[in-house]
Amino acid sequence: MNLPALRHHNAALVLDLLRAAGAEGISRLELAEGTGLTPQAVSKITARLREDGLAVGAGLRPSTGGKPRTVLRLVPDAQFAIGLHLDRDGLTAVLVDLAGRPVAVTTAPLDLGAPAERVLADAADAVRDLSAAEPHKPVLGVGVAVPGPLDHRDGVLHRVTGFPRWNGYPLRAALAERTGLPVVLDKDTNAAALALALGGAGGGDFAYLHLGTGLGAGLVLGGEVHRGVRTGAGEFGHQTLQLDGPLCGCGGRGCIEALCLAAEARGDRGEAARVLGMGAANLVALLDIDRVVLGGRTVAADEDAYVRGVRAVIEERAARGGAGAGVTVAVAGGGDRPVAEGAAQLVLAPVFGRVGEEKGERG
Repeated sequence: MNLPALRHHNAALVLDLLRAAGAEGISRLELAEGTGLTPQAVSKITARLREDGLAVGAGLRPSTGGKPRTVLRLVPDAQFAIGLHLDRDGLTAVLVDLAGRPVAVTTAPLDLGAPAERVLADAADAVRDLSAAEPHKPVLGVGVAVPGPLDHRDGVLHRVTGFPRWNGYPLRAALAERTGLPVVLDKDTNAAALALALGGAGGGDFAYLHLGTGLGAGLVLGGEVHRGVRTGAGEFGHQTLQLDGPLCGCGGRGCIEALCLAAEARGDRGEAARVLGMGAANLVALLDIDRVVLGGRTVAADEDAYVRGVRAVIEERAARGGAGAGVTVAVAGGGDRPVAEGAAQLVLAPVFGRVGEEKGERG
């Protein structure tokens, strides 16, 4: 590893512990113990962080023998990140501080089927408006969450279900040119799953199932968001449950997405929850995960009904000797908002050493 990369990695380790410590702060000795760095290295890093305005003294910790320890804390409002959720019919934008807390949120209608220039203009306007909320503080970048499939490495959309003309469009590069800011792109479900994993949703593997204008999954396996070799993991909504079922926007028939949304449209929420539960039970059996988290505006309309329905199918299968015993089913509150917040985390997570393409980096 070259020296600049090593310095960045070590600083990220320290920043991550400062963020986790919150307002109470953490001492340099605890930082050294938590990162495995030498006290001298920690002192140099924290000195640079203080010069950059990212860390500040938080008082003294009472002595247990020897000199009282100086405590440091992160300065959350030193820098910000913007998260955008470009959904099929709406745009949610959020400005978050370094601690991941929302500072400002805006929502607006969006037609994902409109010409690309119009969609880009709407997204760039949202970035400009949020940047103006903290005009004297730097914005690190923009995270963009959109329906998949897509290539998050190259920032290129594929055949978004229902909007195939986006196929091959370099959204990341186009928005970066519009805004003058670094841009990170990922699927909406991956962004939300990342936010849940970083926000203290607990350890272990889990699946985030997002039911809104479409249906997809974000998978956290081994502490990392699992995207797959071709970055296509999580296309959960297009499993076929009924060979002669209704036509889906993807071109197939009887997909979970089509069945769920059709049941919702005719007012049969119990059936929609049962269908979602069948897909969730398949996922539990396939991946041996211990948690399922539900989200999205459709789930938010009746969280209890969806939790009951999904849990009932998983437990029914477990009672027959299948997988699912002890699996918890919960809801990520806020409807579609966690997707936008997760998009901002796409920008923040690398700052704290929490995301990387290479195995062995902290997940």
